[in-house]
Amino acid sequence: MSRTLKIFAGSSHPALAKGIAGHVGVRLGKLRVTRFSNENIKIKIEENVRGCDVFVIQTSSPPLSDNLVELLILIDALKFASADRITAVLPYFPYARSDKKDEARISITARLVADLLETAGADRVLTMTLHAPQILGFFRKPADQLLATPILKNHFKRSDLSNSVVVATDAGAGKIAGHFAKRLRLPMAVIDKRRLDDSEKATGTALIGQVEGKDAIIYDDEIATGGSIQEAARILRDFGARRVRVGVTHPVLSGPAVERLQEAKLDELVVTDTIPVPADRVVGLPNLKVLSTAKLFAEAILRIHGGKSVSAMMET
Repeated sequence: MSRTLKIFAGSSHPALAKGIAGHVGVRLGKLRVTRFSNENIKIKIEENVRGCDVFVIQTSSPPLSDNLVELLILIDALKFASADRITAVLPYFPYARSDKKDEARISITARLVADLLETAGADRVLTMTLHAPQILGFFRKPADQLLATPILKNHFKRSDLSNSVVVATDAGAGKIAGHFAKRLRLPMAVIDKRRLDDSEKATGTALIGQVEGKDAIIYDDEIATGGSIQEAARILRDFGARRVRVGVTHPVLSGPAVERLQEAKLDELVVTDTIPVPADRVVGLPNLKVLSTAKLFAEAILRIHGGKSVSAMMET
């Protein structure tokens, strides 16, 4: 295409942004972010973007509200600097778990974020492994969802899987775990888990499937406080699993997550770098392995820029 491809990055994940730009073969665009004493944010684009095809990388990591507002201001600045097309690249989509109205008088915040991105000036969105795929329906502009399945599959295939079973932490995770089990050609088990309130603590009550004497691979979209993984590991060992390994896309690791994962005594914990993992959490979890998503995002960016299919690069 005749438009120049440019990549800009917010403050949330510099390492991932640099990796994506490196795989694309461009340098990160120049900008200056100023944070004033009253907590206002000012962003100045320090190079010409007129007529360019611009991709803006910003993930959903602490401080979440600051990073979200920074993204909106950055998109707005690019829009009024006459960028031809702006794609918001959100490796971990903000408020992805607020995707439905399951209580009276609450906001469907994932839909609100979609509206804010469009209002700011985003022409399309690229994200990875949404908590609920139907969030794509909140957008009135083109939106693409990548899956970390190929990255995690390639990691687990390096080990002997002849005695393994993929496990979904609850019925809701059954579809994504089933997709992963199909890719690895493994059987699947599902934990019957009930969440009774907003405490982020879920309780497992039963197991559907056979795990006795097997190596269990728990597969899910994210680890937040670690309660679901801790409970799942306990149940799997109660039902006779020989080893418990975990593969997830988004390492949120909030609140007591590190302590709970330590108590779970996992044989392996594999995540991707859609969210930066703080050094203290890496030290606290010696069996943690972080896989890069930079190459996958770079390929998707090149396909979008070149007018090619994004879905074609994902496994079906």
